[in-house]
Amino acid sequence: MENGLSPEYIATLQRMTGQQKLRTAFSLYWSARKLKAAALQLQHPDWSQRQVEDQVKQIFLHASS
Repeated sequence: MENGLSPEYIATLQRMTGQQKLRTAFSLYWSARKLKAAALQLQHPDWSQRQVEDQVKQIFLHASS
């Protein structure tokens, strides 16, 4: 597990089609945005939904890995 990925996880990825991998990536992306929005709502209860959405958009626009 030198790269941090278990053999089982690698095998699962190898069995997935490109379409399945892409669908999973999109699902993870939108889940991350929802989690960030929920965290921002807790940190800033006075913000409107629009302010939260705008901040999430900015965060993900400037994110890097």
